[in-house]
Amino acid sequence: MSRRKSPLVSALFKLTRAGLKQSTRIGKAATKQGIKTGGQLAKATERVMSAVATPAEAPGSVTGGRWYEGRWGLGPLAMRRYRLFIPVGASARKPLPLLLLLHGCAQDTAAFAAVTRCAAVAKSRGFAVLMPEQAREANPQRCWNWFGSDAKVGLEMQILMSMVDHVVSTHPRVGGPLFAIGLSAGGSMALSLALRHPERFAAVGSHSGAAPSSATTTLQAGQAMRGRRSPDAEALALRLQGRRLPPLVLIHGDLDPMVSIENARASAGLWLELLPDDVVARETSTEVRRGSRRGLTRSDWKTGRKPYVRLLRVHGLSHAWSGGPAGQAFSDPTGPDALRLAWQFFAATLAPAEVQR
Repeated sequence: MSRRKSPLVSALFKLTRAGLKQSTRIGKAATKQGIKTGGQLAKATERVMSAVATPAEAPGSVTGGRWYEGRWGLGPLAMRRYRLFIPVGASARKPLPLLLLLHGCAQDTAAFAAVTRCAAVAKSRGFAVLMPEQAREANPQRCWNWFGSDAKVGLEMQILMSMVDHVVSTHPRVGGPLFAIGLSAGGSMALSLALRHPERFAAVGSHSGAAPSSATTTLQAGQAMRGRRSPDAEALALRLQGRRLPPLVLIHGDLDPMVSIENARASAGLWLELLPDDVVARETSTEVRRGSRRGLTRSDWKTGRKPYVRLLRVHGLSHAWSGGPAGQAFSDPTGPDALRLAWQFFAATLAPAEVQR
């Protein structure tokens, strides 16, 4: 007599097969870009084998904080590695806010930690950082699977949220308000998590990511990244059932050739469209430039005293993390520091007692 597979096991097998079939254009382009910027064949080979454009050393011991490593998932076919950074001074009685930081395609946690300089920012601002790492078995280019069937995307979101729960239960010191931001596919996944679990997040953000819920196939994903598809706000409103989305910050370069800035505008529009009918958002816009770094246009939509949606359009920025170090793929050292900009927005959502520094 044949045995039927459980829905979870079936979804796990589908996710693994789909990762091989649905290699997105952004993932392929990411890997090619990383190889082109390389110098030696050995390094290029390492990049191809690891699917990481510019491999970095694992973050080591840091004065004023500690890195932890681990693995978590929903079974042997759905395991993910992670890195966790906790600054000194945290306690279970006064837990730190936790930032879920999601890397982009052709990156891993070590490379993304180097690009974002997240440990330094977390120490100075008083929050912990959880960095999950996408498995090559789930996506050959290490992209987070932000598009696809509901079962496929939902399973990956379930893995990430269960990882958050595991880390908080293991380290009660990081049980404060939860935030999320990511680069490119990681940004799309961060917004997807907020759409599925809005009550879990204090605020979320996306850097150079496609608009969430804008594609289910590889072809549609390519169209979305070019700014030719938008999310279905009516369908998402039905799923939310009156739940309000958390505040949103978007960072995007206006010269991004891989993911059009129209995606940031579409994400901002989605958040505003899903506001209750009796809530009015007032828009303001300001030009900002500091020193020799790239300037930006800051557009805020306020529903009270604080911005509910913020869009930071970085002038001249391509598909790269703004303010990252030189020598890393998808990193632009001439831009303003993206993580500090994001945390400035996130911290404004916290009550004074929750701000550590």
